[in-house]
Amino acid sequence: MSAPLLAAGPPDWSRFRGPNGSGISTAVKVPTEFGHDKNLVWKLPLPQGHSSPILQGDRLYLTALRDNTLVTLAVDRGTGKILWERGAPKVSTKVVDKRNNPASPSPAVEENGIYVFFPDYGLIGYDRAGTQLWAMPLGPFNNIYGMGASPVIVGDNIILACDQSLGSYVMAVNKRSGRVVWKVDRPEAKSGHSTPIVWRGPDRKDQIILPGSFLLTSYDAASGKKLWWVGGLSFEMKSTPVIGGDTIYVNGYGAPVNDPGNKVTVPLADDVWKSIDTNGNGTIEKAEFPKYTAAFWFDATDLDGSASLNKDEWAYYRAALDSENGMLAIRLGGSGDMSDKAIRWKYQRSVPQLPSPILYGRVLYMVNDNGIVTTLNPETGDVIKQGRLTGAPGAVFASPIAADGNLFFTTEAGAVVVVAPGGDLAVKVVNDLKEETYATPAFADGRIYVRTTQALYAFGL
Repeated sequence: MSAPLLAAGPPDWSRFRGPNGSGISTAVKVPTEFGHDKNLVWKLPLPQGHSSPILQGDRLYLTALRDNTLVTLAVDRGTGKILWERGAPKVSTKVVDKRNNPASPSPAVEENGIYVFFPDYGLIGYDRAGTQLWAMPLGPFNNIYGMGASPVIVGDNIILACDQSLGSYVMAVNKRSGRVVWKVDRPEAKSGHSTPIVWRGPDRKDQIILPGSFLLTSYDAASGKKLWWVGGLSFEMKSTPVIGGDTIYVNGYGAPVNDPGNKVTVPLADDVWKSIDTNGNGTIEKAEFPKYTAAFWFDATDLDGSASLNKDEWAYYRAALDSENGMLAIRLGGSGDMSDKAIRWKYQRSVPQLPSPILYGRVLYMVNDNGIVTTLNPETGDVIKQGRLTGAPGAVFASPIAADGNLFFTTEAGAVVVVAPGGDLAVKVVNDLKEETYATPAFADGRIYVRTTQALYAFGL
């Protein structure tokens, strides 16, 4: 079950969610109906992993966990045959959230470079033949949900964001030598794993745009200098933003208590210490933790894992509870703190935590983790429609993508739902693979590549 590739041009899906993380492909003649017995070009059984397929030339790259070894796979896009497989040791044994996986971050690729990040090992560069160019051990990391940001290529460098409970940073690594070009601390970032995107400013210089706890931040791509930032984001930021014109759209979701009307006010640390630090040791232990919120919040804000909260951690707890879930439209550019100048609108109902938004056909789409889709006017934030996708109920963790005049939503249960553009959520067809799915599909040459927890599929007409 193989076929020649349909076009000679290179695919435009060389990083997570394709061109600059937009989720939009120029591929045409993409099938809208497919399944185990329909328009199947090939099927490749795979070891476990949540990374999304990434394309370059006649190849496809992804990562997986095989027998406790972290593996990078190069696959022939025409035949589905594995061309090479390279392994790295799984150094860390920390268990992460079910929605995450030791092979969650997606590769970043170019003609003769494949760059992969494994949170349980580090960052690795390979050439097209599978020869290791360099390796950079990193970690161990401490993120309550696990790490998940994918590397991206910007000029001569690999950009990698490593947000964690303590010691968050973003860095640029030379793609040829594997040496650190710059590394910038992100002390405000505590929980999340957003993949950055790139924006070219009025000075024609590239900027790295990266969400994190509470802030959207721009960094100079060449030096790592912090250029401008906007507050008002959730304390949990996991999705990848998208750009339309001079506006960036970014969504974040922490917990139900961060929805409008649910906010809990927490006293300052000094007031709390006087009343509830019953053993007088200068920290708040779990038994002393007040019942403002569920016990989950104690674990989420115990940043150093000491089983007690110090005053800095209490301050983070207060800030996290004070943050708000929302989809924000933010004007790009500026200098310094742009929080009071750049936010154009904010929408706060049924906001996603994991799936990234997509801007397609002058409509902004977002689907939350429970499968509720909202379409918005990108200029005003006004709702066009909100509801579930007909015929495909259930959770959604993959991000929506679009090609050839259609949008594709993928559910956790393995249904790929094809939706007509326009914002009214008109479902054309539901393609049910009936296999658990967390990865975001990819397009190229009239094909859609879908990774489930069991296999990689290529579908084409």
